[in-house]
Amino acid sequence: MNVNGYNIKPYAKLRYAELVGADLTGADLTGADLRDAFLFGANLTDATLIGANLTKAELVNANLTSANLWSAILTEANLTVANLTKANLNSATLSGATVSGAILDDAIFDGAIMPNGDVF
Repeated sequence: MNVNGYNIKPYAKLRYAELVGADLTGADLTGADLRDAFLFGANLTDATLIGANLTKAELVNANLTSANLWSAILTEANLTVANLTKANLNSATLSGATVSGAILDDAIFDGAIMPNGDVF
């Protein structure tokens, strides 16, 4: 899948990628490097981000409904007003992440490291 000139696939190297408002519905980004990526308002509904590195990614107002973020690294990610309804965040690392106003209805956090450092 090609989005905004970026090749979207498992283990893609997308550091600093500009994916603002991108439609990534159902995308397989397993193990992708999305550090410092700009995903403002991106649609990641049903996306697979297993083990993806989203350190310091900007996910403000992103739609991550039913996304699979198992073991994803979201250290210092900005998830302000992101929709994480039914997202799988099992074993994810959210240390230092900003989740102000995020929608977390029915999200799964088993074994996740929360923004304050606690293990859920």
